[in-house]
Amino acid sequence: MTQQTRTFGLIVIGDEILSGKRVDKHMPKLLELLKERGLQLSWAQYIGDDPARIINTLKSSFASGDVVFVTGGIGSTPDDHTRQCAAKALGVDLYLHPQAKDLIGQRIVEMAEGDPVKADINSPLNLPRLRMGEFPQGADIIPNSYNKIPGFSIREHYFTPGFPVMAGPMMVWVLDTFYKAYFHQIDYVEKSFIAAGAMEATITPLMEEIEKKYPEIKVFSLPSVGDPTKEGILSQRHMELGVKGTAEFVEIALKELRTGVEAFNTVTFDISK
Repeated sequence: MTQQTRTFGLIVIGDEILSGKRVDKHMPKLLELLKERGLQLSWAQYIGDDPARIINTLKSSFASGDVVFVTGGIGSTPDDHTRQCAAKALGVDLYLHPQAKDLIGQRIVEMAEGDPVKADINSPLNLPRLRMGEFPQGADIIPNSYNKIPGFSIREHYFTPGFPVMAGPMMVWVLDTFYKAYFHQIDYVEKSFIAAGAMEATITPLMEEIEKKYPEIKVFSLPSVGDPTKEGILSQRHMELGVKGTAEFVEIALKELRTGVEAFNTVTFDISK
């Protein structure tokens, strides 16, 4: 079976995320979209509206060879730096992409509702809007089904607005247009159980032994001190133990993990669905 050969990453840009004024919805959405297609998110970064940091982050990201979604900062206000920073990170100039100009022009006409002054693309009101179509040299557009104002792509980096209602459909378009060949290449599953009162120090050698025996999988643990608002075992100290990887080996490894844990006189429970 062919293994996934692409690494997917996410960069979320915006002071509003780091200040807590807005809760990030981009990563949950991308996780959902990738999972539906049998893919995984390998890494994510959150950075503020700091041009120097954005440039350095993008330089590193462009050099990685990863497929990266970048959200936020592609508008036309003074705190939107992503387009300019992407160009600087690549050492190229910004230019008004002709297709982006046409799409922005269409949006301007739609919003003008028949008013010729408001529809004039060269008016002082509309000229700043054209900046949203200024992309690094060599970039292609990403269509925006919400309001026509496109994002852009370059070097397998896909730049979308900070608005999830726009970014989500654009991510779908990117994945379905460019990465179908990688969909569901791995029969990837994740299964786990609850171990009552288990201690990580006791379980760790067993986890390491199973990972060494089955390099196709990863063993994971999620310890909890318990939640008094819940009932039963979840109210007490416990640990979720599990295995993720190709289905063929997950079933075997999970059985060995559970048997090994129970050998320590630890009671285990299936996770309620």
